[in-house]
Amino acid sequence: MSAILIENGAILTMNRALEVYWPGWLLMVGDSIAAVGAGDAPADARARADRVIDAMHMAVTPGLVNAHTHLAQTFMRGFGDDKSLLQWLRQVMWPIQATMSPEELRLASLLGLVENLKAGVTAVTQHHKMPGPAFADAALSAAEEVGLRFQLARSWVDMGASAEEPDAIIAELDRLHRRWHGANDGRIAIANGPMAPWRCSDETMQRSVAWARGRGVPTHIHIAEAQDEIDLMLKRTGMRHIEWLASLDALGPDVQLVHCVHVNETEIDLIAASGSTVVHCPTSNMYLASGIAPIPTILQHEIAVALGTDGSASHNSQDVLETMKTAILLAKVGSGDPTALAPNDILRMATVAGAGVMNRTDVGQLAPGFKADITLVDLNKPHIMPVHHPASALVYNCNGPDVHTVIVDGRVLLDAGQVTMLDEEALLDECRKAARALWRRAGV
Repeated sequence: MSAILIENGAILTMNRALEVYWPGWLLMVGDSIAAVGAGDAPADARARADRVIDAMHMAVTPGLVNAHTHLAQTFMRGFGDDKSLLQWLRQVMWPIQATMSPEELRLASLLGLVENLKAGVTAVTQHHKMPGPAFADAALSAAEEVGLRFQLARSWVDMGASAEEPDAIIAELDRLHRRWHGANDGRIAIANGPMAPWRCSDETMQRSVAWARGRGVPTHIHIAEAQDEIDLMLKRTGMRHIEWLASLDALGPDVQLVHCVHVNETEIDLIAASGSTVVHCPTSNMYLASGIAPIPTILQHEIAVALGTDGSASHNSQDVLETMKTAILLAKVGSGDPTALAPNDILRMATVAGAGVMNRTDVGQLAPGFKADITLVDLNKPHIMPVHHPASALVYNCNGPDVHTVIVDGRVLLDAGQVTMLDEEALLDECRKAARALWRRAGV
């Protein structure tokens, strides 16, 4: 097995004690971390290494996790400007998605995954919206090519526009699980992805959650994103989103609640009691004027919170570093409390809590025995230096282009800013042409 030594960096372990070794070193052997420590690397680690990466003036973190996105939307950037959620869905998302081909989705997914990689992301949860086996397989084949960890939460609705039959939903979940779960050396996973409460029936929600629990995989669902959605659910059931899930026994440690902008104290108590995870998408919530999720209050209830960019049509980028700064500033201005969140709170969302969303216990920390999923960020830049606290610099100063190197399972996928598994310029050119053809067909 090959071994890589990283030395002279600021090693942010994200372990329980939040230890930082500055300077520090880390040795990975094969796909796992073998050792990590403070100061100079010992002679035996240096002797064992096939490659040495000098991380002087760099932060070394666990690989960042984008806990919620829609990769098809990379071809829709800018079309969602200045619209509310329901306008955005009806005028932009649904018409373009209805026109997109599986090959266009594959290209859009490749583009989004490379963008995630270049922003320091080693793991992505894709809430896959487009029905039909060819579309899901296209997204999964793109993930296989890039090599990131990838969880596809297969979305479904069985009410209203684009409704599917319940039997067909379960059959496709079964097919995806058989074909793809554990593929690419365990880096690919399948999850249940009901779209939103107001588009899902009680019966199919219960059935799909039972399916997921029977296979040990999560359920990933949009929740309480916009007030309009709450009103639709109250009209149909007399319950708010979290109340509805609780009534169906569809909350729990295996359930991931994306957005949670419009949740009240009773609902927060239900989330906490169930052990469910919240996935926070602050930039998307601001872009669509959906509101400000009460993240400081949610964290006070000891609820795990992960971080997502959401899709590029409601964010315009996949930059998780940029999203970290948005999250911390939005919490401060939303609460009126400058201490509402600290940099380590945000880094925990993007690493430790993100690992939970990926249903993994072996990523999210830099510690012996954990997978070698590692991000190196160059801090030696005018907009970052001088650095007094590496966590602060990462959250308040850095953005995607500052990422230097990204390693997944011990494989270097981004090497000093260069993608290693495909021709980036050729991909950009192919995507540009495909996106223009799609827009013409969709009439936008």
